[in-house]
Amino acid sequence: MRRIAIINQKGGVGKTTTAVNLAAALAKQGERVCVLDLDPQAHATTNFGLEPDGERPSIYDVLVRNRTMADVRKEVGENLSLVASDINLAGAEVELAGMVGREVILREAMTQDTEEFDFLLMDCAPSLGVLTINALAAADEVFIPLQPHFFALHGLSKLLETTALVARRINPGLTVSGVVLCLYDGNTRLAQEVVRDLREFLAQSRGTNRPWAAAKVFDAKIRRNIKLAECPSFGRTIFEYAPKSTGAEDYAALALEVSGVIEVGSPAEPEMAAA
Repeated sequence: MRRIAIINQKGGVGKTTTAVNLAAALAKQGERVCVLDLDPQAHATTNFGLEPDGERPSIYDVLVRNRTMADVRKEVGENLSLVASDINLAGAEVELAGMVGREVILREAMTQDTEEFDFLLMDCAPSLGVLTINALAAADEVFIPLQPHFFALHGLSKLLETTALVARRINPGLTVSGVVLCLYDGNTRLAQEVVRDLREFLAQSRGTNRPWAAAKVFDAKIRRNIKLAECPSFGRTIFEYAPKSTGAEDYAALALEVSGVIEVGSPAEPEMAAA
């Protein structure tokens, strides 16, 4: 099972959109997928058509009340399950503050879970607090959704520093395996320059012991698409809401790369760095 934390400390970059629709795309390929909503805003939960009303069991109960993953997991589609979130999770940061081993509570819960999945995707809060640290401690890989503009690159360094810290102190096997470009407009010079700079930056880390030494920029870019913005309000994934849209096309292509059906291009290659 591949455990993937989808993180970015900045909001509005396509993190939840990627978690939900990549999961749906992988499930359509026949992969067994579970999504963990680790954001108190519960956007992934809402996107799957569930009301985060605080009444049904959620990931909060796993982290704070010692419930099992099986107790709170719900099937939301063929090959697709969800561990939901709700507003109660907002208090988890405070409630876990004095708890010994608070950074690995999620990892221990996953270890005790007997259900088999091919992919476990964790949609993290737009912060680098205890919840995100729990996700990084439990993950094998990190995907970073990134909007191609200057400030996104500026914030990337802080995010990578955090992954390095967690890898050094809590989870030595943690790696940053991919950057997903979201809200992409290939017609702008800025987007092309950001992609070039990002690939050059990652290429410079080749051969080092940093968690992102083997990270790649996924070839499948998620273009701006109004259908992707609309589908959460209907509680549906892009494949249910607008299966012929460019959003569905892009996430289907991304899923092929993630599952290894299509090999991801390497940013270390000269022709890719010049793209």
